Amino acid sequence: MSLSVLIVNWKSKDYLRKCLQSIEATCGELVSQIVVVDGGSFDGCGEMLASEFPSIQFVQSEKNLGFGKSNNLGFEQVTGKYLLLLNPDTELKSNSLQQMILALEELPQAGMVGARLLNTDGSLQTSCVQSFPTPLNQALDSNLLRKLFPESRLWGTYPAFASNECVAVEAISGACMLMRSDTFRRIGGFNSQYFMYGEDMDLCRKSHNLGLKVYFHPQAQVVHHGGCSSTGDFSKFSTVFMRQSIHAFIQEHQGPVAAFFYRAFMALSAFIRMTALAVSQAVSSADKRPKIKTSFQKWTAILRWSIGMEKWTEEYS
Repeated sequence: MSLSVLIVNWKSKDYLRKCLQSIEATCGELVSQIVVVDGGSFDGCGEMLASEFPSIQFVQSEKNLGFGKSNNLGFEQVTGKYLLLLNPDTELKSNSLQQMILALEELPQAGMVGARLLNTDGSLQTSCVQSFPTPLNQALDSNLLRKLFPESRLWGTYPAFASNECVAVEAISGACMLMRSDTFRRIGGFNSQYFMYGEDMDLCRKSHNLGLKVYFHPQAQVVHHGGCSSTGDFSKFSTVFMRQSIHAFIQEHQGPVAAFFYRAFMALSAFIRMTALAVSQAVSSADKRPKIKTSFQKWTAILRWSIGMEKWTEEYS
């Protein structure tokens, strides 16, 4: 088996160690090459790898290039027929990679295969399957509506989570993606337009454009601890940057009119949610107010971005 694993590290040295240990324990015989790129975090992962995993190829970027560009940099070293893109804060469960490889080889027109991502507590991480963003599904996206209408096509997740077999989906998470290296090469790698967020969605869209299918494998399980490189419950940077990336995706794949309506719908959605949160803040008990305040800050940042008052992320685009 000629399979390369490509991991981009950003201040996640301790998680990276556990990730590599899980690869060794569950599928070491399948992996012919592991490439780790440190995206300018200089967190000591290079020294850790040299000491504990000397066979791993390490690439040190002098600056933070972003997730996509860092993966493209590491891909220059890839030699395997198959490519597994993996986040450093993941741990493979037994037989997961084996099942993903089998699916990629046997399923018709398979371009990519994703795993069932689990939170640290073992619960399902629903972001492992997604529908392509549109102005409407982004404006309506909320935990409440997802619970009330779990089978809605807006979310694009119900068929995948309701099945025990591999299911063709629109998009999978970049935290764990298996494909042929030639597929990544034909697509042209990750789009450098995205600094972070959205690049995995773009990769899936371009895989579909090649006539290839994207599959979700519910039996292949991977723990994705998630958010280990972030601090705090609310990050203005990540909140705004996520919307910026979705806007870029819609602009590229659906056109400027759809991108305009995305901003407009997000502004309206943010205003409605802020109004509801303000009312909740006034009538809620003291122990619930900090969480409501955090949500209010989040949607304030989104509203400001929607009407053009948050431009500071554009320098990274």
